[in-house]
Amino acid sequence: MPIRALLAFSILSLLSFATVARAENDRLVLVSPHWEGIRYEYEQAFKRHYRAQTGRDVDVEWLSIGGTSDILRYLRSEYGKRPDGIGIDVFFGGGIDPYFQLADLKLLHPYRLPDDLLNRVGKEIGGLPLYDPEYRWYGAALSGFGILYNRIVLRLLHLPEPKTWADLGDPRLFSWVGSGDPRGSGAVHMAYEMVLQAYGWEKGWEVLTAMGGNVRNFVSGSGQTPKDVTVGEVAYGMSLDFYAAIQIAEAGADKIGYVMPKGQTSVNPDAIAILKGAPHLSVAEAFVQFVMSEAGQRLLMLRLGAPGGPVRYELRRFCVIPDLYARVAGMSDVTDNPFLWETGLRYDSAKGAKRWNVLNDLIGVLLIDSHAQLSEAWKRQIREGLSPEGGLAAMPVSEAEALALADRWKDVEFRSRTLSAWTVFARKKYGGAQGDGGMGWVDALTLAFSATLMVGMVVYMWKNRRL
Repeated sequence: MPIRALLAFSILSLLSFATVARAENDRLVLVSPHWEGIRYEYEQAFKRHYRAQTGRDVDVEWLSIGGTSDILRYLRSEYGKRPDGIGIDVFFGGGIDPYFQLADLKLLHPYRLPDDLLNRVGKEIGGLPLYDPEYRWYGAALSGFGILYNRIVLRLLHLPEPKTWADLGDPRLFSWVGSGDPRGSGAVHMAYEMVLQAYGWEKGWEVLTAMGGNVRNFVSGSGQTPKDVTVGEVAYGMSLDFYAAIQIAEAGADKIGYVMPKGQTSVNPDAIAILKGAPHLSVAEAFVQFVMSEAGQRLLMLRLGAPGGPVRYELRRFCVIPDLYARVAGMSDVTDNPFLWETGLRYDSAKGAKRWNVLNDLIGVLLIDSHAQLSEAWKRQIREGLSPEGGLAAMPVSEAEALALADRWKDVEFRSRTLSAWTVFARKKYGGAQGDGGMGWVDALTLAFSATLMVGMVVYMWKNRRL
């Protein structure tokens, strides 16, 4: 056989062998809003663990659907077409409220952890359960919500450090607040829901309306706003604790600050569950068991290079095993134990889960889709020395009405009519707020100063090797 033919035959044989070998690997398909670091660390650690436990290799596939709200819409849609299973094994991350919804829809597969693991997991935190009594979902990590702020920008503009959610509605902060879109991000949605539960429906919407008027723009996802705060694009932004920890570690605590409003926030479980009809059920159960084990929980907390810790991305998250905090001391930068906190806010997950979709649409119509009009109306009120009480903070529905709407929200025609009515309401509420399309000298000066400040921040951080 000619050398070239022999070489070609050898290559084809190797490729064929590799394809067959890969086809024989076990498989796991996940859907998750988690960022790259969590996906990478858990995939690599689970592959090593699975090989050690079974002697087999596993291929892990992460489906990119979007944020938590996007994933929820996708799951409901797909199960509507294929009620017995949709080819996905595990839903990982996205808070706790979505799992209440999926459990009510009977779209989760129960799996009880072995007693030696289950007994180590905390039962509840701040009034919230850390796992479902029917074992349909488990809290796999804990997330806190607060406000990230840029100390340098605050000093330059003589702006105050925030202490409460209401501080984000301070008129002096106009155009200096950043926010994600809660319709795509479960983390952002949870922060807005937390404001409403902390202040109550009426006062909460007053806070959200003033804050929305101060927002420069609504970005996609929950991870962009913390980055915008760090580079000075905005001065303040709602943030999950671990996103804040990453930015503070990169830029320095002398430049970036973070506060969890006392008595107005809580620590929530970030859950994991096996989906109904999981095609690789035994692998899915092994993955959930690994995530909830001490080895899986250590990944959340340990520094890079620590034995059993992450190898590329430091995750800086709270675990769900209360006694693990003391035992990783000295190997972790997560020094607080949230099981010892008194947060003051008893978060109502049942309420949050029930009105999830209605609230997303309310925020969308009143704060995001009408943002240009809201900003102009809020600017006029600032000039006139008014608060958002009454006019701007008026709502088309009460809290009881919003909860009642949740029962009919799957009716596409009803939802469409309601959204149209809310849009008309928003136009009247912000009436005369379109403006002439031009930019006044104050706006132009603000924009120019912001651009200059952002460039200066980028240059500063590059020189200090923070970018």
